[in-house]
Amino acid sequence: MRFSFSWSTRYQQVIFKQRFNFSSNFNNLNRSLHAHIKPFSLPSSQRSFSKTSSFNNIDLQILKERLCEVVGPPNISTAESTRLQHGKDESHHRAQMPDIVVFPSNTQEVSEVAKVCTDMKVTMVPFGTGTGMEGGCVCTHGGVSVDLSRMAEIREYQPADFSVCVEPGVTRLALNEYLRGDGLWFPVDPGADASLCGMAATSASGTNAVRYGTMRENVRNLEVVLSDGTIIHTAGQGRHTVKSSAGYNLTNLFVGSEGTLGLITSATLKLYGIPDTMTSAVCQFDEVERAVTAVLHVLQCGVAVARIELLSADTIRAVNSYSKLSYEEKPSIFIEFHGSEKQTEEDASVVGDIFADAGASGFQWASSLSERNRLWKARHDTLYAILATRPGPQITQLSTDVCVPISQLTKAITDTEKDLEEHKLPGYILGHVGDGNYHVTFLYDTGSETETQLVGKLSERIVERALELNGTCTGEHGTGFGKKKYLVREAGPDSVSLMKQIKHLLDPHGLMNPGKVLP
Repeated sequence: MRFSFSWSTRYQQVIFKQRFNFSSNFNNLNRSLHAHIKPFSLPSSQRSFSKTSSFNNIDLQILKERLCEVVGPPNISTAESTRLQHGKDESHHRAQMPDIVVFPSNTQEVSEVAKVCTDMKVTMVPFGTGTGMEGGCVCTHGGVSVDLSRMAEIREYQPADFSVCVEPGVTRLALNEYLRGDGLWFPVDPGADASLCGMAATSASGTNAVRYGTMRENVRNLEVVLSDGTIIHTAGQGRHTVKSSAGYNLTNLFVGSEGTLGLITSATLKLYGIPDTMTSAVCQFDEVERAVTAVLHVLQCGVAVARIELLSADTIRAVNSYSKLSYEEKPSIFIEFHGSEKQTEEDASVVGDIFADAGASGFQWASSLSERNRLWKARHDTLYAILATRPGPQITQLSTDVCVPISQLTKAITDTEKDLEEHKLPGYILGHVGDGNYHVTFLYDTGSETETQLVGKLSERIVERALELNGTCTGEHGTGFGKKKYLVREAGPDSVSLMKQIKHLLDPHGLMNPGKVLP
């Protein structure tokens, strides 16, 4: 069965927000983001459409004509506003525009676009919803931005097999709205209403990863267009089995490849039944160390938590001010259980005892939807709250994420807090403590060279510390070009050499999202 959403991703998001009355938070976020986005100046060569590419000697008029033959004139844009939109994500990295934006409507058109670009040796950068955090869609070499948002069909839905195949224009919230009537959902939640194929491309995860895993564990098959236009299905066309030991795992090769090996044009995903009961709680600890230790004890007891989040005292303080809440301004744990009513009651009781023994206070429990939404308001409002602490036209944010072995999480976070205190720089820590992943968000004045350099230094120190503790430079944001410099140190020179050989095999001319992932 094939089901089509509107081609406009923005339209999907607006309709969904209207239906569920999300408009207030959506508007607040827009206002906050506009207040914190740094104005920037583009190179003169990128300010208007020119006859030749600013990065090579390609005749752009010929390229445009050939692409028009594939997708039609209405589906090509060289307008500066459109190119600017497609040269920037939600990270702090400077915008770099493509020369042309193309909007294919099906896989065959994507294949033909790839053939044209390969023939003319023009770079290709995929674009979904633009919610990335490491500059993955920034067009470092100009070229063609391939906007896949108009491919918005649910191609195959097999509820009995807990499987669905979606195109890049289908977002997380849109899919879950579609599935809800059958009692199913897709739980991987990075926070943003991102493209599901984009989430596969970055191996995204989020608050539910401790229970349901990341995108890497929840993608069964991918349709991918290679640089020469070849269309492959990584697990075989139409296949969506729970497991397979046949051949190499090509699916996981492309999950997390960020468009550097091919363009993902559909993803077959693993679905779950909506839990019968969801119970949530929040409590506070005097120290981060006590909070993380308590979480470790919970995991060691085998309690099947669905979400377990840490917010630092500074983050809670920002949330209280923004949302008019009254949580104790201490390191706080937000936790949620999924299962039967009896199971969630038992799990909550066990966790309550463990946390109490560790010195937790201020327990608040919630099981109804309205109570859970109220309790999680602090977690969901963190971005708005952080941005509101320092308004101003030159204030921008840098958000970094790392992941360490859970046993090293206490040291990683406490050492980070010491760095922030030493340099008197506001930094807001929140973490998915159930899997060792934590984020630090900085607000800084881009007009201050001192602040800009200090934020860069502290961000690098966070990554270096994670690597020293046998962790990774990114748990879920992806490598992009912001963190590729750490890859050799993390994976080793021989492993990175092998990655480069794979890249050259699949993309011999280096046209697929160049400048990303590999150093």
